[in-house]
Amino acid sequence: MTFATPWAFLLLLILPVILYRYFSRSALGLRTGKILFSSAPHLAGAGTSLRSRLAHLPFVLRLLALILLIIALARPLEGMEKIYDISKGIAIEVVIDRSSSMGAEMIFEREQLNRLEVAKRVFLEFVQGSKGDLAGRPNDLIGLITFARYADTACPLTLAHGALVSFVEPIELVNRKPEDGTGIGDALALAAARLQKAEETITQQSLLADNKEPSYEIKSKIIILLTDGEQNAGKRTPREAAELAKKWSIKIYTIGIGGQESLIRVPTLFGTQVIQRGPGVDKQTLAALAETTGGIFRMAEDGDALRAVYSEIDELEKSEIESIRYMDYTERFTPFALWALVLLALEILLRTTYFRRIP
Repeated sequence: MTFATPWAFLLLLILPVILYRYFSRSALGLRTGKILFSSAPHLAGAGTSLRSRLAHLPFVLRLLALILLIIALARPLEGMEKIYDISKGIAIEVVIDRSSSMGAEMIFEREQLNRLEVAKRVFLEFVQGSKGDLAGRPNDLIGLITFARYADTACPLTLAHGALVSFVEPIELVNRKPEDGTGIGDALALAAARLQKAEETITQQSLLADNKEPSYEIKSKIIILLTDGEQNAGKRTPREAAELAKKWSIKIYTIGIGGQESLIRVPTLFGTQVIQRGPGVDKQTLAALAETTGGIFRMAEDGDALRAVYSEIDELEKSEIESIRYMDYTERFTPFALWALVLLALEILLRTTYFRRIP
């Protein structure tokens, strides 16, 4: 408990003066009065009445009432510390290619896995953290968009990263020829639109909230594009998507997965053969996307290299939590003031009835 006006306790200094004056007058008989007798031995067995023993009660009640009023005047406050956390996170849309060329194999933890599977696993490490260099992104809004010929939102932007895992696991390579292709521009445009909409929604919610500060702020917006091919489908070009992202202050980090050529294993009558599938990574376009928006472009030829790229992005894009501490005070003077009034009323009642003095 604390007090808003502690200087009021200086009034307690008058209590010794009041006590001194009261008991001085009592000693002189001015308070209770005295009657002189010529001989008092016959009064020795009379004893002391209850009224005499309680003669100081009205004064004690008034003194207690005065103390309580002084405490009430000091305005006691009872406070509870509250910690208000503001997460300043990053809104991240990860855009993963799932065209048929992503079925090409690469080494990941001493296994031969297709590129899409490696991309999924390292993405989850980036989100949740791993034993290596990836610490996880617990304070960031993260969404996932997959694309081949068409772009789809696999998981909307969310802080519930546990739910994100359940959306990632079922993602598979495109298995229908009409849906195959690499529509990088459309996928980036969709990701940029999702990020911009999320920022507008959070800003609007913070304006409508009672709190002066929003509980979550988007510090920055980024897109992580992972592909092994070049644009050959879609309505928007990668350049158009990059200009849109730049307009909305969104950085694009581009990752070319695999080598310059896209190789894939195909079962034939003569056994499994490795053939070239497509022209491979379009380094020039990916580098231009990153340069236009202030991001970076990196190649990842295996799982370890992909981890290293994510680790680099992890270092470049840091989220933060700001804690604001404040005390929520409640006025507690009312009980003291009420009890003071009760004691004063009781003192007046006793003084005018039971302890009434008749001159």
